[in-house]
Amino acid sequence: MARSMPQERAASVRVAMHPVPQCLRHRHRYNKTIYKERNIIERFFAKLKHFRRVATRYDKLLANFLGFVKIAAIALSIK
Repeated sequence: MARSMPQERAASVRVAMHPVPQCLRHRHRYNKTIYKERNIIERFFAKLKHFRRVATRYDKLLANFLGFVKIAAIALSIK
């Protein structure tokens, strides 16, 4: 059981309250649909980077690199 504080001691206890920072007082507005679409794209690129050849860019030529990126994208979309 919790013990209760005596009346005179409870009146002398003070709680330290820090002021809320300005950045937390005002919530920024955002468009939920755009945020969801952006999140899908960011997660897709994160999955694409799991392909070692894409993450390290083994191919010197841009055409070869883009070709493998397309193959990896197709492989991800099939899953």
